[in-house]
Amino acid sequence: MPAPINKLKHALANGEIQLGMWLNLGSGSATEIVGATGYDWCLIDGEHAPFDPNTILEQLRVLGQFDTSAIVRVPVDEDWVIKQVLDLGAQSLLVPMVNSGAQAKSIVAATQYAPRGVRGMGAGVARAALYGHDADYATNADHEICLILQAETREAMKNIKDIAATDGVDAVFIGPADLSADMGHLGNPGHPEVTAAIEKGIADIRAEGKAAGILSFDVASFGHYAQLGVTFFGVGSEASLLRASLQVNLAAARLAMQS
Repeated sequence: MPAPINKLKHALANGEIQLGMWLNLGSGSATEIVGATGYDWCLIDGEHAPFDPNTILEQLRVLGQFDTSAIVRVPVDEDWVIKQVLDLGAQSLLVPMVNSGAQAKSIVAATQYAPRGVRGMGAGVARAALYGHDADYATNADHEICLILQAETREAMKNIKDIAATDGVDAVFIGPADLSADMGHLGNPGHPEVTAAIEKGIADIRAEGKAAGILSFDVASFGHYAQLGVTFFGVGSEASLLRASLQVNLAAARLAMQS
């Protein structure tokens, strides 16, 4: 059996808006709740959450119950890290801190088998090919990888057209938090200089024929970004939503006690 068709990859190629949720708690139960909710994709955050290969594997298995695309954000741009995550069965990756077209090409190579790339032929004994049961996995695996690269520095924004134009890159995701810090506006991604850079970046990505992505916790911004052409859209984190909901619940309970 060949590698499964990657719904997220093909939806982004067709210009379909895909709404998703960040997973930062490292909890199988929380991920199960999110997976059952109906988001188009769920992102296992291996950069800023307590995940290792075993817990990423658990998350992939939990998400496999649902009609949602699992994405893994690797912690760093390293061939061996990408190789591990792909062999765990991930088909969609988000790679942080990509600053140039040359770096983008190197990352693409890490996701592809020879002669196109340098991915090792280990899937036959790994979950990606069901430990050898899917003997034809490698025949189409390269074509079903969805690779999303993250631009989150001034250098990345300067080179964003080269990054987006790289063959094998499906989308470029702009990280507002790190970008605002790098631009000297720490903790203020809504600063006019930052928003202007983001809007230009989105236009540059789209001009290269690739999907543009963003993460926003501000519901009021969703329509604006959609109008700019963002189709890979992170609409929150389960950790942030839990915290906000708990704060609202506690405030409401305290108010009720005073009335």
